[in-house]
Amino acid sequence: MSIRAVTLALAGAASLAALPARAEPPQVAADIAPVHSLVAQVMAGVGTPELIVRPGASPHGYALRPSEAGALQDADLVVWIGPELTPWLDRSLDTLAPEAARLALLAQDETRTRPFRTGATFAAHDHGAAEDAHGAHEDHGHEDEHAHADEHGHEDHESGEHAHGDHEDAEHGHDDHAHDEDHAHDEGHAHDEGHAHDHTGTDPHAWLDPANGKAWLDVIAAELSRADPGNAGTYFSNAADAKAEIDATVADIEARLDGMGDLSFVVFHDAYQYFEARFGLSAAGAISLSDATDPSPARIAELREMVAARGIDCAFAEPQFDPGVLEAVFSGTEAEISVIDPMGTEIAPGPDFYPALLRSVADSFARCG
Repeated sequence: MSIRAVTLALAGAASLAALPARAEPPQVAADIAPVHSLVAQVMAGVGTPELIVRPGASPHGYALRPSEAGALQDADLVVWIGPELTPWLDRSLDTLAPEAARLALLAQDETRTRPFRTGATFAAHDHGAAEDAHGAHEDHGHEDEHAHADEHGHEDHESGEHAHGDHEDAEHGHDDHAHDEDHAHDEGHAHDEGHAHDHTGTDPHAWLDPANGKAWLDVIAAELSRADPGNAGTYFSNAADAKAEIDATVADIEARLDGMGDLSFVVFHDAYQYFEARFGLSAAGAISLSDATDPSPARIAELREMVAARGIDCAFAEPQFDPGVLEAVFSGTEAEISVIDPMGTEIAPGPDFYPALLRSVADSFARCG
């Protein structure tokens, strides 16, 4: 455990010692499987979080099932990447979980973030892989992590912004299957209107940098300890164990990808720059933007021109999306079309998911090489 983590654990334990222990651990919901895995690791032996976005679905646009809406309604704490990844969930939280604390991981000071890449093709290492991999967003992390987790987990809850949840909509979340179909339509429509195709700002796929995974474990432990001081020692001990496992995973991946810095590849959507920068890879381009919006004809034309001008070793499809556009771009070329999955569709959700996801992404790149 780092000096910062030890200091955080001791400070958190001291400040929470006088608070009464909860009779039950907090009910926690997590947005996507990677975040759910981190929370499950921290809560091991105490409780089990609920997963909101089911495996195999894209988080960029999603329709809640009644059971998932129910999990939000029952939550004391919602841990999520933030509205940058799931703007539809921001609206659902206002409606279904107005009283729940929120922990938006992308907003934490310790999170290393990267801006959107907007072009169809990328200059070599334009994601910053050439810089020190540990230097991204270096200004983050100079506040007390517990205080910051407290601030972000509760500031929205305590403001008037979340005080007017429409409980009628919450009841609708438990209606029959026919309503589930209507709800799916409404959520999808809301996502299309709310996203507005603004491609500035932060790339939300930050879980693919294992340094963020490690930082978030401490933030999650601090937030859970605030809500459940009686189990603070378990939460921080679990976080320390999980960070050690991530370190071991990173060492394995570094060995697996050694010598692959010259690999030339195109991805279906630009979700991998955090992983690229951490492990010295560099995508040549992406069919779709980071938010998985449909590519324009001009973007497709730019990619075809790039593919014709340079050799591409691999083109990566994803199980969440139709590979037809990718196949059209690379038809008649020597590029191998393979599959890569930033969401780990084939991996069982749970505490073992996060390191398995990192290994799975690394294996996809290694097979291409």
